[in-house]
Amino acid sequence: MSAALSDDLKQYLDDNPAFVTVATVQPDGSPQLSVTWVKRDGDDLLISTTVGRRKERNLRRDPRITVLVNPPNAPYTYAEVRGTAELTTEGGQELIDELSRKYTGKDYADFNPDAKNDAERVVVRVSPRKVVGSL
Repeated sequence: MSAALSDDLKQYLDDNPAFVTVATVQPDGSPQLSVTWVKRDGDDLLISTTVGRRKERNLRRDPRITVLVNPPNAPYTYAEVRGTAELTTEGGQELIDELSRKYTGKDYADFNPDAKNDAERVVVRVSPRKVVGSL
């Protein structure tokens, strides 16, 4: 069963370079957290990673994911998006460039000169199963 993002959450994600915390499941069952950039596509969330990173390996093994949106100027306001992830390398470079322009005003290679050494980019599409919180 899928869940919808609230209109307020959609607007917040569209209007702000919102840093989010992504939680995946480690092989031993413990959580793995990372702060990342995000984009909304309908009710889905898109994040970028690279082949071989811990969150990519975790999600290929276990697609359960949680994305926490917590505005820095409203620390008691949040939205927790629980769902499943689908991974693809198609569109990976385009997504990281789009995210980089949103968050830094520059293409990713201009923001991160070491990007040429990155592994292949991966698009992580998060399909919400449940959304909780007050955003």
